[in-house]
Amino acid sequence: MDWDKLRIFHAVADAGSLTHAGDTLHLSQSAVSRQIRALEESLSTTLFHRHARGLILTEQGELLFDATRAMAKRLDAAAARIKDSEEEVYGELRVTTATGFGTLWLAPRLSKLYKKYPDLTIDLMLEERVLDLPMREADVAIRMKEPSQADLIRKRLMNIRMRLFATQKYLDEHGTPKDLDDFDNHRLISQNPKSAQVAAGASLSHELSLHEVKSKLYVNNYFGVLQAVLNDLGIGLLPDYLFDSAPNLVRVLDTVESNEVPVFLAYPEELRHSKRIEVFRDFITSEINEYRRRLRDTPS
Repeated sequence: MDWDKLRIFHAVADAGSLTHAGDTLHLSQSAVSRQIRALEESLSTTLFHRHARGLILTEQGELLFDATRAMAKRLDAAAARIKDSEEEVYGELRVTTATGFGTLWLAPRLSKLYKKYPDLTIDLMLEERVLDLPMREADVAIRMKEPSQADLIRKRLMNIRMRLFATQKYLDEHGTPKDLDDFDNHRLISQNPKSAQVAAGASLSHELSLHEVKSKLYVNNYFGVLQAVLNDLGIGLLPDYLFDSAPNLVRVLDTVESNEVPVFLAYPEELRHSKRIEVFRDFITSEINEYRRRLRDTPS
């Protein structure tokens, strides 16, 4: 099968248009069309339905696009390994993690990494969906559970717990609950039970919901929960790593907390020798160690 024709097919399937694919490939629309027609003839099948609004893949086209997409990711991985320098750190590093952790803990610290490696580009993908690292949907992941995918190098970074927090202003106005049964005069802010979240947090949220609570506010990520708490709306269920990034929070009910949630760093085995992975791993490890030191030095 002609690799050049496959490359053109992939661009057309990705763009859904001969014109847009031609712009990407620096080819005329007619040249792209000829290559697609020749590929269809060599395979004795139709790869696209021609539609007034563009091109739609046929079932056979979908099968071929799945294959070319996997090929493209493998080629990207090979290119990344080739470009990695033993002396310099540059290029793009795609990092995926949960919205809360990425927004509230990781992003505020990245200035230190950029200061040391100004030619590095971070593509930070914040979502609850677990991206496929072996298929190169991302280069490195920070996850709130141990990765189950094969062919990954994984490192346990730390453990976190979900705890209750409020602002002093809110507590001054509404009082501080002495126990969970004292929650009937307060508003509980937590992640929506239907949203993706760590199991330990969901379990504690369910336990809290069994008590009498005057009012509840559900948000689908921890960033939203934090903003609601900081605006004095109630008592929020939040991860304990916020203690040094939101110092105006006050912990409520010190005995109430979730089970430990492990935080793992993971990346594909094939990127073991990547310089970008190495510096990011060392940066995260250093920040975790500093976080632990501040945690130990903070009075109980």
